[in-house]
Amino acid sequence: MHWRYSCPRFLRQTFVEWANESIRFSFWARAFYKLQRERGKTHQMAVRSLAFKWVRILYRCWQQRTPYNEATYLMALKAKGSPLVAELAK
Repeated sequence: MHWRYSCPRFLRQTFVEWANESIRFSFWARAFYKLQRERGKTHQMAVRSLAFKWVRILYRCWQQRTPYNEATYLMALKAKGSPLVAELAK
């Protein structure tokens, strides 16, 4: 993986901290984190992966000019056949 050095570090750290906190409050984020840890990722690697997912979700919300809705995201995961859906069913 390529780590980008010339980027707003404060923004990057903000997303990582937000992702870390989302594990406590978001059902799918907790399951995603758990799945990453089961795959052998360290805590920091799993949180960074989760932060990347949040960036993509927020970007999509911004593009469509819609607020984030966890139910909509879960339905999209199910329609896509994501392996995260199986983890959520446990």
